[in-house]
Amino acid sequence: MTAMRPPQAAPAESVVGAPRPVGRPDQAQPAGPGGPARPGPPRPQPAATHHAVLCVNAPAMAASGPDGQLRGHGLHGFYRSGVRVVARMELRLGGIEPLPLQGTLTSAAQARFLGAVRLPGDLDPDPALTVERLRHADGVETVTVRNAGSRPARLPLEIALATDLGPVGEIAAGHRPPDLPGQVQSAGLRWAGPTHSATVSAQPSPHAVMAGAGVLRWDLEVPPGARWSVELRAALEATAPAPRPPGGRGTGVPLPWAEPEVRCDDPRAALVVSRSLDALGGLLFADSDRPTDLYLASGAPWRFGLAPADALWAARLTLPLGTRLAAGTLRALARRQQPGGAPGQGPRRPEGLLPGALRHGGPELPPTCTATEATLLFVTVLAEAWRWGLPRAEVAELLPAAERALGALREGLVDGFVTDLSRPVEERSAQPVPARAEVQAQAHRAALHGADLLEAFGRPGAEEWRGWAAALRRRFRERFWVDDLSGGRPAAGLAPGGQPLPAVAATLVHLLDPGLSADGGRHESLLDREQTRLLAQRLAAPELDSGWGLRTLSAKSPRFNPLGHRSGAVRVHETALAIAGLVETGHENEAGALLEGLLAAAAHFEGRLPEMYAGEQWTPGSPPVPHPGACRPAAVSAAGAAHALFALAGVRPDVPGGRVLVRPASTAPLGELELTGLRVAGEPFSVRVSRIGVAMVEEASAELQLVAR
Repeated sequence: MTAMRPPQAAPAESVVGAPRPVGRPDQAQPAGPGGPARPGPPRPQPAATHHAVLCVNAPAMAASGPDGQLRGHGLHGFYRSGVRVVARMELRLGGIEPLPLQGTLTSAAQARFLGAVRLPGDLDPDPALTVERLRHADGVETVTVRNAGSRPARLPLEIALATDLGPVGEIAAGHRPPDLPGQVQSAGLRWAGPTHSATVSAQPSPHAVMAGAGVLRWDLEVPPGARWSVELRAALEATAPAPRPPGGRGTGVPLPWAEPEVRCDDPRAALVVSRSLDALGGLLFADSDRPTDLYLASGAPWRFGLAPADALWAARLTLPLGTRLAAGTLRALARRQQPGGAPGQGPRRPEGLLPGALRHGGPELPPTCTATEATLLFVTVLAEAWRWGLPRAEVAELLPAAERALGALREGLVDGFVTDLSRPVEERSAQPVPARAEVQAQAHRAALHGADLLEAFGRPGAEEWRGWAAALRRRFRERFWVDDLSGGRPAAGLAPGGQPLPAVAATLVHLLDPGLSADGGRHESLLDREQTRLLAQRLAAPELDSGWGLRTLSAKSPRFNPLGHRSGAVRVHETALAIAGLVETGHENEAGALLEGLLAAAAHFEGRLPEMYAGEQWTPGSPPVPHPGACRPAAVSAAGAAHALFALAGVRPDVPGGRVLVRPASTAPLGELELTGLRVAGEPFSVRVSRIGVAMVEEASAELQLVAR
């Protein structure tokens, strides 16, 4: 797919199969042979989304301002498979634009816009006409004119249309291709480009079509109390041979998760879960030859395609709703695993690596390798999906891919730590890069999860991986811990010479996430109990907790920027991981404070949390500041927000062992919480947590032994 982030926006890994966008700085690039490049011409102003009304239904989306007019600038338009189908769709009634009254999403895929028009010469100060636009991301828009006045409305309705058939990557970077000439076609207009053509058809047919101006016109006569409607349909067609792109969830293919019912003393909880799942539904993709293997796009509009690390995170965070999304994601990624270097093809890269580019790490930390993150996470998602009830046959089918991922990890140690698995093996030792703390946590977790899988399926190597993880744990506790006046903290990274990097960053939350193990327990962490307590205190301190969630970088840093995607903005995913990790380690007060901030921010975003927002300090009466380049929706933020609430119930299954542990947050930070319709072992699972933190399982598979702690 396409969909790339604009130059100023929060960088993230490239989307698999996406064309490279113009002017994108978010991937770390090697220096060119001629040294620093000369300054080029000023870049165009990139598109922003914080005020856009964005409808999403993969592989389609639509964006406009709150007035509903598609004006052809910025991101405005209907899109399909990364191509702008329609750039302009401007409506005028009687020669004037309706006065905008409201523009809002009714679901992730649909929006409603309402405007008002006074009849010419009408002495009544109240507008007689309303114009409603119901828009669907798939390219369908219904315009309805209602006459609430006392006399007939006789006036023309004109809709001006245009398109450039531009790729979203260029549009995101601020480049506006020229409009294409239109042609009359049937009941609408058609535009043709080198690789695609687009049409807009209308029902009922317009009374006049002006191809040169790109205008459809109807001469309306709407009696008092009556209404008149027209449906517009935008369509895209390939005119040149090309591989078939991934599609969305097909007709008849069910959602890959259960739709739970949430009842809570705090009404924000139910709203966040329902709107998060609605957002995820708009991001569902499937490969054209595997329509039932669904996976999530990273986010819209900039990463509207498969980014392996984000897809795996979202699948993992939604495991309480079933294992179908995890299974589809794992199978889609297993088909994309790197086969390994072949003779004569340059430096050898490890077999089993998943795709993923470098991601900018902010001003105080090195870039992160999303190929490494995805490769390690593949093993964890498979192991935890197995614990949640993924059928043994499906796990066995995917086990060779997990073994290949472990093989890539086996070759990845440099100076005792894991860095960037995507670099050629020879280059890692010759040109070492800093080791990041969260990568060690991900590698440690993957090794232990890999050992669980190998042992359970009778494959060799389980004890070797447990020993490998224990050795990494010892080295980490010796070399990554930094003593200071507050008692100490883990370093966010180590330079190649072993010097701790000074950053205090939200990425440390990954150290609280050792992963699900047998009998509903947790694997051993890289931190001991006292180190975990000190990290919990640090996360709850104002330098990281903005009151809206965790900042990506401490506010005490001289490089702190509240809008910096890795230098101070709040990323929902990391805040959600912190909440879950703090609950599981018994630091519930700290978790409750972060959860309150997240829910407070969600209320201002109408329950639809974006990928990130500004890390400014919370103040009474002030809303969180949106980030102009954040994806809305974003898979990991939507899944993370739901996960943070599910974590309060503390459901930790071990379906292969026939057990499920329920250990809720004893402080019950949101009061009574009831979750109905979760899935464990493929069967409905419902749990209620009382106001005093006592859990009662009200529905579960008869094959499971329930254990409460």
